Amino acid sequence: LPPLPAAVEVAAYRIVQEALTNVTRHARAGACSVRLTCCKGQPLTVEITDDGVGPPERSLGGVGLHSMRERAAELGGTYEISPASPSGTRVLARLPIGTSVNTDVPKADPYA
Repeated sequence: LPPLPAAVEVAAYRIVQEALTNVTRHARAGACSVRLTCCKGQPLTVEITDDGVGPPERSLGGVGLHSMRERAAELGGTYEISPASPSGTRVLARLPIGTSVNTDVPKADPYA
């Protein structure tokens, strides 16, 4: 992957972290995969899939699902959760890399 803006790195990390927490707590999965893809001029795609029981029908989601949606939206991105085929859950987030929003987090001065 190319170097990413700090805000995109943090959002991707937290989305993966929350999705993996949900897999551990709820999915009863035997396997889980995390895939990050980034092509020039395209958003960073974060995809987490498992082979567990799948998302509950008509679930509004808890705090974790809401926070993943918010993290993507803050950067102008998208987030979706859907059943995986043939079983399980798929979380997909697309996070824009180059936006008009300032996504750079200032670096801390180690000497301050």
